Amino acid sequence: MKSIFVASEVGTLKRLLIHSPDSGLGKVVPSKAQDWLFEDIVHLDTMRKDEYDYYVKILLYFLDPEKIRGKIAAIDADTSRSFYKPDHPLYFNSTRVIEFQKLLADILEEELVRTKLVAAICAVEHEWYTTQSELSDLAPVDLAKTLISGTTPAGEMLFAPVPNFIFTRDIGITINNHLLLNKPAKQARTREALLAQYIFYNHPVFADIRGKIIELPDNELYFLLPDNEKDYNKTTLEGGDVMMVAPNHLLVGVSERTTVFAAQQTIKILFDREVVDKITVVKIPFKRDYMHLDTIFTQVKKDVWVVLGSLARNGRHTDDQIDATMSGLIPPRADEEVKIVQFFKGENRPKEIESLEELLIQISVEDLGCRRDKVRFIYSGNNEFPYGAREQWTDSCNLLALKEGVVIGYDRNDKTLEAFRQAGFRTVRAADLLNEFETGTSDPETLTDTFIMLPSAELSRARGGSHCMSMPLHRE
Repeated sequence: MKSIFVASEVGTLKRLLIHSPDSGLGKVVPSKAQDWLFEDIVHLDTMRKDEYDYYVKILLYFLDPEKIRGKIAAIDADTSRSFYKPDHPLYFNSTRVIEFQKLLADILEEELVRTKLVAAICAVEHEWYTTQSELSDLAPVDLAKTLISGTTPAGEMLFAPVPNFIFTRDIGITINNHLLLNKPAKQARTREALLAQYIFYNHPVFADIRGKIIELPDNELYFLLPDNEKDYNKTTLEGGDVMMVAPNHLLVGVSERTTVFAAQQTIKILFDREVVDKITVVKIPFKRDYMHLDTIFTQVKKDVWVVLGSLARNGRHTDDQIDATMSGLIPPRADEEVKIVQFFKGENRPKEIESLEELLIQISVEDLGCRRDKVRFIYSGNNEFPYGAREQWTDSCNLLALKEGVVIGYDRNDKTLEAFRQAGFRTVRAADLLNEFETGTSDPETLTDTFIMLPSAELSRARGGSHCMSMPLHRE
């Protein structure tokens, strides 16, 4: 298998990178939650055992079934039920569902890499030389846990956790056979980017793409700019704003987290390297409500998309929202519009696209060969006010396609699930589907048009869905 290759959002998923909840998530305190990009504090054990546990099992059944088939009863009987962590005796150790912490521990076996990375982390975190020496003495497995969680095996909290690391989508994006590394917008994610950089450049899994790793340059004039121009001209890009929707078509969102300057750099580099022929820049409102492009839409099938209706038609409100606006509930705002510009390799005339719906129709028809009259949209909250906005906030539009037509998302978005059922999809709880797989009454190979419902009471507090919690490395 190729180490990486992604040319679609819905091709059958063959390999991906995840990071299961670590102890750092349990150390987020209210006074620092927003600094660490969390809206709330979470209950770690519930998130791990009752929610993320199902996510990993489902991923394994679809990508590496021999690692999980017939073993669920034994896993569930273990009271710790953290089989997804590399230091657990039941760790699945898959080469298809890859745990980031495992890769980090692997590269820390190399003395030179360990020395460089520890020094870099201590510099970023403003730690003393004595801390650097203390970390260097840890075993690779313990050091990997410490660099991620910020806490030593002895329980000493050296530096802040990186609770957003469960959202591996944001550390990089696979574009055909290239890898684009992120440039995080928030300081809280700097350590994640550094750890990812060391893994992609040093782990043997990625040895065949060394010359195909893309890092965006910083603006060399940034420090000379006046303060009112700095935000616009800073290089920040996160993976949730980048979607590989067709072999030669990439979407880049300009958002709260990704700047116009970063989008421009992405276009230049990818066109110069002839990685893609078409890049569409989608500017969405710079609001925490949306954050990334994949919080307002994701793809379900070649001709089916789940989308936030209020932003789908060039920012115009739906009928229910217009009524609410007239009642003074939702003031109309110009900055709530979506702006879309398409760029083509070798051409100097970009093309404007009227609305998000029109863009998604174009992708389905022109890039993926679907009939225009067959393209369908499933709307967040079934396009009913106020459920569209409520359920988008809890990631109704943030779904991971395991293969075309089979997606995994949160169980709490009732109106969106109703919309999926109306569109002909089966909705099934992850636990029930796993039982079907174990008893042989259902099989991942034959499953079609299904929404797999993941328990989400705690996961949804972290403000990211199943699309965010995955970094696809290989799709058919």
